[in-house]
Amino acid sequence: MQTPADRRDRHEYPAHWEADVVLRDGGTARIRPITVDDADRLVSFYEQVSDESKYYRFFAPYPRLSAKDVHRFTHHDFVDRVGLAATIGGEFIATVRYDRIGADGAPATGPADEAEVAFLVQDAHQGRGVASALLEHIAAVARERGIRRFAAEVLPANTKMIKVFRDAGYTQKRSFEDGVVRLEFDLEPTDRSLAVQRAREQRAEARSVRRLLAPRSVAVLGVGRTPGGVGRGVLGNIRDAGFTGSLYAVNTAFPEELEQVDGVPAYRSVRDIAGPVDLAVVAVPAEQVTEAVADCGAHGVQGLVVLSAGYAESGPEGRERQRALLRQARTYGMRLVGPNAFGVINTSPEVRLNASLAPELPRPGRIGLFAQSGAIGIALLSRLHRRGGGVTGVTGVSTFVSSGNRADVSGNDLIQYWYDDPDTDVVLMYLETIGNPRKFTRLARRTAAAKPLVVVQGAGTAPQGHAVRATRLPHATVSALLRQAGVVRVDTITELVDTGLLLARQPLPAGPRVAILGNSESLGLLTYDRCLAEGLRPERPLDLTTGATARDFHRALSRALADDTCDAVVVTAIPAIGAGPPGDAELAEALRSAAAAAPAKPVLVVHVELGGLAEALSAAAGTAPQAGPHAPADEVRTTPPAPAQEPPPAPRGRESSASEVPRDRDGTASEAPREGSRLIPAYPAAERAVRALAEAVKYAQWRREAAEPGKVPEYEDIDEKGAAELIDGLLTRGQGRTLGKEQSCELLGRYGIHVRRALAAPTPDAAAEAARSLGYPVALKATAPHLRHRADLGGVRLDLADEEQLRRAYAELTELFGKPAELRPVVQPMAPRGVDTVVRAVIDPAAGAVLSFGLAGAASQLLGDTAHRLIPVTDRDATSLVRAIRTAPLLFGWRGSAPADTPALEELLLRVSRLVDDHPEVVAVTLEPVVVAPHGLSVLDATVRLAPPPARDDLGPRTLPAY
Repeated sequence: MQTPADRRDRHEYPAHWEADVVLRDGGTARIRPITVDDADRLVSFYEQVSDESKYYRFFAPYPRLSAKDVHRFTHHDFVDRVGLAATIGGEFIATVRYDRIGADGAPATGPADEAEVAFLVQDAHQGRGVASALLEHIAAVARERGIRRFAAEVLPANTKMIKVFRDAGYTQKRSFEDGVVRLEFDLEPTDRSLAVQRAREQRAEARSVRRLLAPRSVAVLGVGRTPGGVGRGVLGNIRDAGFTGSLYAVNTAFPEELEQVDGVPAYRSVRDIAGPVDLAVVAVPAEQVTEAVADCGAHGVQGLVVLSAGYAESGPEGRERQRALLRQARTYGMRLVGPNAFGVINTSPEVRLNASLAPELPRPGRIGLFAQSGAIGIALLSRLHRRGGGVTGVTGVSTFVSSGNRADVSGNDLIQYWYDDPDTDVVLMYLETIGNPRKFTRLARRTAAAKPLVVVQGAGTAPQGHAVRATRLPHATVSALLRQAGVVRVDTITELVDTGLLLARQPLPAGPRVAILGNSESLGLLTYDRCLAEGLRPERPLDLTTGATARDFHRALSRALADDTCDAVVVTAIPAIGAGPPGDAELAEALRSAAAAAPAKPVLVVHVELGGLAEALSAAAGTAPQAGPHAPADEVRTTPPAPAQEPPPAPRGRESSASEVPRDRDGTASEAPREGSRLIPAYPAAERAVRALAEAVKYAQWRREAAEPGKVPEYEDIDEKGAAELIDGLLTRGQGRTLGKEQSCELLGRYGIHVRRALAAPTPDAAAEAARSLGYPVALKATAPHLRHRADLGGVRLDLADEEQLRRAYAELTELFGKPAELRPVVQPMAPRGVDTVVRAVIDPAAGAVLSFGLAGAASQLLGDTAHRLIPVTDRDATSLVRAIRTAPLLFGWRGSAPADTPALEELLLRVSRLVDDHPEVVAVTLEPVVVAPHGLSVLDATVRLAPPPARDDLGPRTLPAY
């Protein structure tokens, strides 16, 4: 029986159902519950729907809504009757509603778990994916309200709506009766429905970024009337880059008679521009941005790049101004880069957009670049743009985004775009923060399987302008999880460029075996030592002596590349003194021609004081795509260049153009690329080259392993249902609790994890009785928080063979550490000797469930020698987790000791992973110590914490981050 309070709760407005979504074409819409205040909006919306769409909705001519209809469609209890609307500019563009029904099809209340659902989409917005987004959200609402199944009746001619239901991926039943198609489908997410949802998410978010990076028309707002200033500078940058679309200058202070600024059409408002505007670059003072964005929204602008500062980076007042800006932009369906952004760049010859503060358009290339910081963006663009005397050659950029305060468009959006961008082979990212680590690792894993993703991650302190969810995980743990997802994780922007250029220019190595050759014995030995330090397997360096000629280098490199025991070659070169040393161009040509004969193996050059070598190595290579530079070596099929051959076909999505010929700073064309030629990266220091090569080796290994993913094994002795019942009984609603010893052991036992029994020993007599019950030999342990798991402090006595030894040990502990009540001593049977380890699992609100492993003891904790994997863990993950710590040799017979039973340890890790994955209420598990013996293992202590599970935003409907 419901109380008046219960009935009031049914009518409370569910604000958490509000969400912004990206539609199929890249635009945005807001989804929210329909309320009694929406009557006029509903009537206006219905008047704009065609008669055909109305007929499909009501199965009869229905030209207008009656007052009774309007009341019914705007009055909901948000439990049994729910209506959602998709809005743009505050106006309805689509609606969906459900009504709970009973077994007889009549209106019902809970516990009935079926509902009828119906949609109506304005004709002008059909085909944008609005209905699909609404279905995801209404399904999530229904699940929250205890509804497990939807039913819908659709006319056979309404093929679009039938397709929406069919393509959603839910388990369906379909029938035909009385001229109507009846669809029934369960709302429980399936693997297919999640796959469909994530594929739609990728397409929509990629298209929303594409609208920002490939506009057909751009307006710059805030162009000064006199030279100078940010707006005038950006306008000049866009014009000078040769933007292929329409460009407009806008300033409300322009005289009415002014027609052009620097040869660009001038207007006092975006509204005055006759044609469409795809992108607006906003460079007006912060207090004028609101009016500028309103003009853009009214004109139908698709995206904004806000360069203006004075937002969240300036304090609380600016943070509120930033939230208002984002709300305003999304109201009009626009994506936003910024505020406080450096800008966006697209070097494609079809676009040539430099809507940034960079004075020059970077050289075209195959690298996608993202930086949250404008200063770091400048540094990265500068390094990639330099030529000669460095390591970059002419490798260039495909697209670049510096997001500033990252109020809307983030690194996740760019990864979605670059995933299938045919113009980008390698992605480089500088991330000060990761707003949604769970989503980032999911997207990174998919992208890294197709192309390298190299990331520098900030130290975890979020700049004032960034609103990110809190994570309890240490910075090192997040880095380890990124590596597990295939991210090439580096520490500095120098390493970012070094590694990115190698991955962009060369094939992936098939293994860690490295040949070293050059004309300096000392530099070769230095390179050899660095290879050992990075975990590579170098061969002894081949010294060609300082008198080596270009032909000597060619012959030595050719032999090394032809050697089946070599996976990569590092060439070292120093200036030669004497008659006839090879010139830079001559040496570069010799190395290039030798490398071309073995295109499946990477080649790197370490040069010292050869200012022209890096340039010469790249002089004959252009920015056209290499033949699968990021593919594993065993997948690459290349042949040596023929003397005369047709030019390679243009890549998918691009046309051959003279603008693709590499050009020098003065604009003159460099030598055209030859068929089969490839860029050889040159480094000024051995440690930089070897570090880049080591990252490429690790990434290649990840790619090979990702091609054959592991499995989550099934164990017949796991009692998932019994564990769920036990958790429900232990977990007080809305409260978390740490389980007692017996409760922890019982829950873990349901998953085949058995903890050695320990009995409390509050007195010496109780200790003796416990030992007699358990059987000698026993261990006596103090379990007080300051002594627990600290054998180094002396709170543990082992191998007590009889009562006399036990009582003596008891007296020693109490004499050293205090009364028994303070020590909390326990008696436990001795476990077989082995290696003490620690297994932990925790659910982080940002990153999700994480499994950690390391050796027990202060030394491992002090050194941070712990490895981590995301849950659910596969058998391959468990195997790599055990071997990932630096002290892993202790488990494998170090210095003649007996190897530990690592298969038993891996099984334990998999069982813990299953427990946490099956029951998200288990928010923390600690098994310490776990003694791994030569045969079997013993869990000596365990702690389990239960709590209501945190929300899983990766399993819910698609949404943009809230503001």
